[in-house]
Amino acid sequence: MRRLLAVLALLVACTSQPQPTTTATSVLVTTSTTSATTTAAPTTTLAPATITATTIPPEPGTVRPDWLGTRILPLRPDGLGEIQPTPEELVNRRFPTIDLLGPLESDEFLGTVGPVPIDVLARSSWHEGCPTAVEDLSYLVVTFFGFDGQAHKGELIVNARYGEGMLEVMRTVYEHRFPLEQMRVITDLELDAPPTGDSNDTTSFVCRPVVAQDSGWSMHAYGLAIDLNPFHNPYWREEVVVPELASAYTDRAELRPGMLDPDDPAAIAIIEAFADLGWEWGGNWQTLKDWMHFSENGK
Repeated sequence: MRRLLAVLALLVACTSQPQPTTTATSVLVTTSTTSATTTAAPTTTLAPATITATTIPPEPGTVRPDWLGTRILPLRPDGLGEIQPTPEELVNRRFPTIDLLGPLESDEFLGTVGPVPIDVLARSSWHEGCPTAVEDLSYLVVTFFGFDGQAHKGELIVNARYGEGMLEVMRTVYEHRFPLEQMRVITDLELDAPPTGDSNDTTSFVCRPVVAQDSGWSMHAYGLAIDLNPFHNPYWREEVVVPELASAYTDRAELRPGMLDPDDPAAIAIIEAFADLGWEWGGNWQTLKDWMHFSENGK
C-alpha cells in the first residue's frame, strides 16, 4: 500500500431425479371346479429415491480468492510492480466487506467525528515527524454499503478542518448506496509490504513523504486526500496502472459496481459533494487519470 500511494504521488503529485423402480410380487391363482386358492393381492415396492442437490457455483468476482494480497509481483525498473492482466476473479470485483469495527446499531446512516483515539493512532501510519500534528486530525466512523448490499462500519482519519465536511460526503456516498469494499485505517506494515497489485481499501490519511524529491509530503500525509475503491478506480497513465492488476478497470466504457463514472447518478452526486468541500477529482485530469483520488489541492 505504501508503494501504491507513493507511486501515485510520484506520478501525479438439474440433476434429474431417477425414475422409481417397481417390483411386483408374483401372484398365483389356481382355479378348479371344486375350490380356488388365491394368493395375497399384488404389492408394489418402490426403490428409495436418490436426490442429488445441484450446487450453483458463485459468480466470478463475488468470492474473495485465497491468494488475494499474497502473490508478490516482480518489480519493474521504475519501482512499480509488474503490470499484469486482471485475473478473472477480479474483473468484476464485488467481494463482501470484512467487518472490522463490529455490528451496526441501526440501518440508518450513522457518523461520528472526533479526536483520533490513542489505540487508533497506534495502529495508523502516524509517527513523530509527520507534517500534521495529532490534534489537527479527526477520526470518523461512518456507515457505508458494501458490494454485498449490506451496511457496514468504516473508519477514516482526515484533516480536522474537513472532519464535518467529510462526514457529509460520506453521507452522500451512503444515501446513493455507492458500494465500497473496505474503509479502514492503513498501517505502517502494510505500507512497507511488497506490491501485490490487488489492494482496494478506501482511505485518507497516510503519513509518507513524496518519493524521489528532496522534500515535500503527500497530500495524504496531511489528511487532505482520499482514495475510493482504488482497484475499481485505478491510476492510469500510458502503460502505468496502479494497482497493478487493475487493467480491466481502465476500460471505463464497461460500467461496473464501485466505479466512479461521470455519467452515473451516484458518482455524479459524490463528485459534486467533494466539489462542495473544495476537493478536486483525479478523474477529470487531462494528462492522466486517477479515478480513485480526491484532494484539496487537486494533486
